[in-house]
Amino acid sequence: MKSVEARLAQLALKGDQRAFSEIVDMYQDKLYHMAYRMLYNRQEAEDVVQDTFLRVYNNLERYDDTMKFSTWIYRIATNLCIDRLRKRKPVYSLDAESNDHEGLDGYAMIPSDDRTPESELLLSDTQRIIHQAIDTLPAKYKSVMVLRYLQELSLQEIGEVLDMPVTTVKTRVHRGREFLRKKLEHKL
Repeated sequence: MKSVEARLAQLALKGDQRAFSEIVDMYQDKLYHMAYRMLYNRQEAEDVVQDTFLRVYNNLERYDDTMKFSTWIYRIATNLCIDRLRKRKPVYSLDAESNDHEGLDGYAMIPSDDRTPESELLLSDTQRIIHQAIDTLPAKYKSVMVLRYLQELSLQEIGEVLDMPVTTVKTRVHRGREFLRKKLEHKL
């Protein structure tokens, strides 16, 4: 029995725009969150989601319905994120420390609504430290860590998404955790 997504993909392949729209509705938020967690940039995450759906639409005839649709679409999105990480140039970010005010980032410059300045600073500082540590992960570890801990995919699903054996996924998760532990052990 075919999944709902596989049936929608078949209908979309035959030109049913509503079927493809349903696929978009099912996956746009999930893909955005996965891309944002890998890239930490809203615009890039939105671009990845859009590019993913374009690739899915243009390659619907290539979809193998014996494979889970979610695996296929996550693989496309993950690969697009990895490509962006490899091509990434330095950018200015709110997470970056300010050149004018030592120890403060862009978030500290934005007025807070109901948090105290101290709690906002602590939260911002902790988030900045974690984001910096995650950003320093090599792409092969970063993609696995995001899929495992932020998208909560199983090791098997990650293996299918990234087209690699489960043992390799386990190794990369272990090495990614060790990398983060070493980066964060004296900072938090």
